[in-house]
Amino acid sequence: MTTSEHLRAPRNGVAHLVQEDQVHRDVYISDEIFRLEQERLFSRAWLFLGHASQVPEPGDFVTAELAGQPLILVRRADRSLQVLANRCAHKGAAILTDPAGNTGRAFRCPYHGWSYRLDGSLLGLPMQTGYEGTRMRQCEAGQGLHRVASAEHRGFVFVRLGEDGPAFQDYFGSALAFLDLLADRSPEGELEVSGPPLRSVIRCNWKMYLENINDGLHVFAAHEPSAIAARKIWAGKPADEPKPMAVTQLEGFQLGNEFMDKMGARVLANGHSVLGINASIHSHYGEPPEYTAALAKAYGEERAKAILAYMPQNAILYPSIAVKSSPQVMRVIRPLAADRMILEAWCFKAKGAPAVLAERSMLYNRLVFSPMSLVAQDDIHVFETQQRNLCAIGNPWISLHRGHRGPEGADAETTIGGTDERLMRNQYRAWAKFMAADLPSGAAV
Repeated sequence: MTTSEHLRAPRNGVAHLVQEDQVHRDVYISDEIFRLEQERLFSRAWLFLGHASQVPEPGDFVTAELAGQPLILVRRADRSLQVLANRCAHKGAAILTDPAGNTGRAFRCPYHGWSYRLDGSLLGLPMQTGYEGTRMRQCEAGQGLHRVASAEHRGFVFVRLGEDGPAFQDYFGSALAFLDLLADRSPEGELEVSGPPLRSVIRCNWKMYLENINDGLHVFAAHEPSAIAARKIWAGKPADEPKPMAVTQLEGFQLGNEFMDKMGARVLANGHSVLGINASIHSHYGEPPEYTAALAKAYGEERAKAILAYMPQNAILYPSIAVKSSPQVMRVIRPLAADRMILEAWCFKAKGAPAVLAERSMLYNRLVFSPMSLVAQDDIHVFETQQRNLCAIGNPWISLHRGHRGPEGADAETTIGGTDERLMRNQYRAWAKFMAADLPSGAAV
């Protein structure tokens, strides 16, 4: 099938673009595929919206746009969380235009003054007599702001934009343990967001970035400049001289391909996965004695040791986030177009933990994920050249052959090596499933 034939095919299905061991370049470069992703994948999957700590008091809100949909996360008077469409039921104006704030006890549209309770229900209208005897109360406008399906787990708030899709627990399954692991690093079992996330616009398809998070084989090649910089910075220093935190964090990029493979990985249903089940480039950080003592007091010695011993390289909750329990950071992928995305790098503060942990989290994001980061630019350079070059003549297929020895079961959690591209093949099986015209009932990938 030619490329032009592929581009005509999406409305009738996309399964032909994903083979067992390779995917067609159209999944990265086609505008029509991206529109279909917004219509199907991003409406059926559960997407990360925000964190409960961003809205601690009644009336507190944050706004965001997911898959082209403007949303509000607000804390209600009863302290529960509500997610609403940021679209007035009257004429469609944005109810809120600030990224965050406090709206008081109600929302008020700035266009005509329609007001809404914090649960989205219609509260008041200007010149109400004008609506007497009309059908307004029986129509959609009279029902207030659209309520979006949402769920919270350990403070992390997710939404499902469409009605066609799995329930929250069914969708994430055992992958929710990744968020538990992050939250359990707090002696109080709770996290707080440390300031707004760092945001970068990257001119590549969102799936390129997600693949890279699962790509253990690229670290030694793509990030060699970072490893060289770390070696030069600390060359000739006495062995007993304490290392700056930045040097400790960059040291991990010096580890070779054999280490990356032995760190191990696990694929889960619905595209979720974890890289680094045995070790990671963060395993050598060490923890302050007062912190380990606080965890032991909170959870007991055995549980505290287990929490500190398990620090995966990356844990993916498909399709939007990747978390690192140490150093307590999270990346969020916000697709904008077939060739453009926003990366958000979030930091978390573990309640009851020493301040040095939050400092380590913020430093890591600046050092590795900031737009000015040497490490980030290693990857971004490759992503953006990859996006351009996929349109070049020649082979239209992207290889995912590494580790593929035959048909791979889609219904089992499987442990593999850290450089096996099954991690990426697992993502594309989920992609093909959620991109199908009719979502298979109860099917796992």
